[in-house]
Amino acid sequence: MKTTTFFVLSLLLVASLPCFGLNYIITFTGTGASSSVDSVIVQNLTKGISVTVPAGNVLNLSDVPTAIDPLSANDETIRVYPASVGGKSIVSFFSKQAGSTQLNAFSLDGRKVAGISTDLQAGSNTFELTLPKGVYVIQVTGKEYAYTAKVLNQTGTQGKSGIAYAGTEKPASSSPQKSKSSTLGTTTMAYTAGDQLLYTSVSGNYSTIVTDVPTGSKTTNFNFAACTDADGNNYTVVTIGTQTWMAENLKTTQYNDATAIPLVTDNTDWANLTTPGYCWYNDSTTYKDTYGALYNWYTVNTGKLVPKGWHVPTDAEWTTLTDYVTANLGTSLNVAKALAAATTDWTTYSATGTVGCNLTLNNSTGFSALPGGNCSGSGGTFNGVGYNGYWWSSTEGNTFYAWYRIMVYDYSTVDRGYASKQSGFSVRCVRDSQ
Repeated sequence: MKTTTFFVLSLLLVASLPCFGLNYIITFTGTGASSSVDSVIVQNLTKGISVTVPAGNVLNLSDVPTAIDPLSANDETIRVYPASVGGKSIVSFFSKQAGSTQLNAFSLDGRKVAGISTDLQAGSNTFELTLPKGVYVIQVTGKEYAYTAKVLNQTGTQGKSGIAYAGTEKPASSSPQKSKSSTLGTTTMAYTAGDQLLYTSVSGNYSTIVTDVPTGSKTTNFNFAACTDADGNNYTVVTIGTQTWMAENLKTTQYNDATAIPLVTDNTDWANLTTPGYCWYNDSTTYKDTYGALYNWYTVNTGKLVPKGWHVPTDAEWTTLTDYVTANLGTSLNVAKALAAATTDWTTYSATGTVGCNLTLNNSTGFSALPGGNCSGSGGTFNGVGYNGYWWSSTEGNTFYAWYRIMVYDYSTVDRGYASKQSGFSVRCVRDSQ
């Protein structure tokens, strides 16, 4: 009688699994310069976690950290053989492509009880599951395939749970339990309603950022745009309002006509320079890839510093950006936090609302501003990396000064000012009107 009761209750619990918790399915598409999506790095800015979704996979957002993927098709390409006298269950499934495969077993409360990650060849593969008595959900995720199956163990082992590869032969006895499969692989991320997500998508040399707070299953599109400098560096871009910006600082050493930009390494030479030049904050090895180069305004004014199809923003275009962000934030955050990268590169600070306070609240726009510091125009000395970021505009103030924007770790604003044209500041670019 106890066994019969357990069996009925287990079936009822298994039948209710698809309704267990929040489950949103996010699919990805590409338009613009590319229609394909190679991969998507998904950052949950609220939780401070990230996953990478490979080509051919969908993203499953769930409020259960070890969420079970929903079923979505009807073909029978996975079989589960319940535990026999030996106490081991058998799982057999078809790998559509060779590559890394993850196989996990979850209890009905969403707890992962066993798992394995291994490289498999295309074809039929079999695994042995050592599990205690009970009902489990088996999840298989590989390259361009994902399967979910349920297994009821009426016998089981008392030792440690585990999963082991058993080869390609199917068991000769026991009737298999059949299950459904999905044609796309699934990557799962913990998600609570209201979490802020940042997607960085890559397609060949193109990369673009989209931010979102999903409220249900949906398709997210990436509008890819070419942004490549004369050195061959490819930049991630982000669309904010009507503008498309680089989401990284410029780091080219050549103009877009392939002529070299003068590299100035001597402090005195930099302080006396009234012609184009650039420098690295102390050294290129440490700072180039993260913060980019520092350029004086004479370099900006050549009109050929940036990738073709892009330009250094005017003072008015910077204002368009900050006005748009301010108007679309509501009252919960400020423009500085919305633009500043949500990373550890900013120095932390305790005052609420400042860039450095609770970095997980930063970067709701995807602009990803970083504190690259500056090189003084008066003495050629370096200041502020990790603490502040300065970005040139293309707008001249007068013979000696030009307009710029600044963000500081202990500020809650994006400030506007003008500085000596000899100063070394970072450069962001905005896309030409299409």
